Amino acid sequence: MSLTVGDLAGGVMTEFQEKLRQQHEESMHRELETLLATAKEAESEISRKDLDGFKKLFHRFLQVKGPAVDWAKINRPPEDSILPYQKIQMEGLPDDITASLNQLAVVKLNGGLGTSMGCKGPKSLISVRSESTFLDLTVQQIEHLNKTFNADVPLVLMNSFNTDDDTKKILQKYKHHRVKIHTFNQSRYPRIHKESLLPIARSMALGGEAGEAWYPPGHGDVYASLANCGLLDRLLAEGKEYIFVSNIDNLGATVDLAILRHLVSRPADRRCEFIMEVTDKTRADVKGGTLIQYEDHLRLLEIAQVPKAHVDEFKSVTKFKIFNTNNLWVSLPAVKRLQAQNAMDLEIIVNPKTLDGGLNIIQLETAVGAAIKSFNNAMGVNVPRSRFLPVKTSSDLLLVMSNLYSLDAGSLTMSRRRQFPSTPHVKLGGSFTKVQEFLSRFESIPDMLELDHLTVSGDVTFGKNVSLKGTVIIIANHGDRIDIPAGAMLENKIVSGNLRILDH
Repeated sequence: MSLTVGDLAGGVMTEFQEKLRQQHEESMHRELETLLATAKEAESEISRKDLDGFKKLFHRFLQVKGPAVDWAKINRPPEDSILPYQKIQMEGLPDDITASLNQLAVVKLNGGLGTSMGCKGPKSLISVRSESTFLDLTVQQIEHLNKTFNADVPLVLMNSFNTDDDTKKILQKYKHHRVKIHTFNQSRYPRIHKESLLPIARSMALGGEAGEAWYPPGHGDVYASLANCGLLDRLLAEGKEYIFVSNIDNLGATVDLAILRHLVSRPADRRCEFIMEVTDKTRADVKGGTLIQYEDHLRLLEIAQVPKAHVDEFKSVTKFKIFNTNNLWVSLPAVKRLQAQNAMDLEIIVNPKTLDGGLNIIQLETAVGAAIKSFNNAMGVNVPRSRFLPVKTSSDLLLVMSNLYSLDAGSLTMSRRRQFPSTPHVKLGGSFTKVQEFLSRFESIPDMLELDHLTVSGDVTFGKNVSLKGTVIIIANHGDRIDIPAGAMLENKIVSGNLRILDH
């Protein structure tokens, strides 16, 4: 068999690429050692652990050749791998609720800032309902569980270097609540210059502009960070078997006793090590990650991993009918085993960003749900939409502040007076983006019990006791202003132009 020029070129090329990869890796290692030398003595151990984790991620990033998934190998998950919630509900509650709850810890992902909603500091400290913040509501929920069932469910907050100080200051106020609160910091990784593939940081310092050089590497980091800080071993020593992980801004993510029973009641040899709560996709959720069957495993497919040619197919509501709520139930002994074996293979999400000064960088991130393929007997549970109530924007905030929901012991539930279970579709314009500005535009939150759709654009304010029903569209053109008067009832109305009701 003779070698062609093409074969030779291919061989040389691969060898060339391999050398280039090694070069990048060696340069990165040198830079990281230089950075470590600048760490304060008290922080040097945790800094080394962080950068060791980053090295592994960077090594894998350099190995990846092409898209993370082969589209032809993607299949729908088998019927029995995603259980309908009703089926789990029919199994009933745990025989011994207290004993079951005592095997659980609640982990909230608390690394995000409120900047996208115009707030400084951790997002979890934004007031969302009757002066209560995301964190207040979470503490109330868990305290209620502990008191009702005489249980000991701890709350674990995964902070980032962005949120840690502010969160710790506020925790003082929960000292007398019946809930143990643990915090740990997720890793901090160096942002990489897009061209040179080297860190842009000059030292391990975080203050001022230096903070721009670092980032928290996505919530997939929860497993390694939980192990690194010693909390994984501590929870296991306290008899905890499972963690319930969710985003702190998802107000629907409460502890569900039926799902807990499903986990703890199975025989040891068929223990389910991972449950991902999924829910039916609507047009608003087309970008959400979905569960697929891939090479005999359940796997999370994120939009960032989809080849460009297939993005529309990924967004289709017919082919991929469900999406990941990021409410996850995970076995702690399994996390311990997989961490020890270095067997948690999370796909890398490459997140390109441009910093304020115009510098192009990349962040290497991972997603917590991507670990599903590493666990035994993993499955999805198709839960009601009410378990997915994230507050990402002021439009979401309007919904949760309204009379659509009632608040009981920290949990929001859809009002019984709402005739249909779906939430209205709300789109508020740029004048409502920042929380302070949003609040200043409502003298009181309108009655929205019979609302289907609301679009508001431009300089619009709402008086007291306004009622919105059906489809309401309010558009103030540039330079105009619309004041909806107190007591107004708008039903299937379009309001545009300029409307000001003046007292005289």
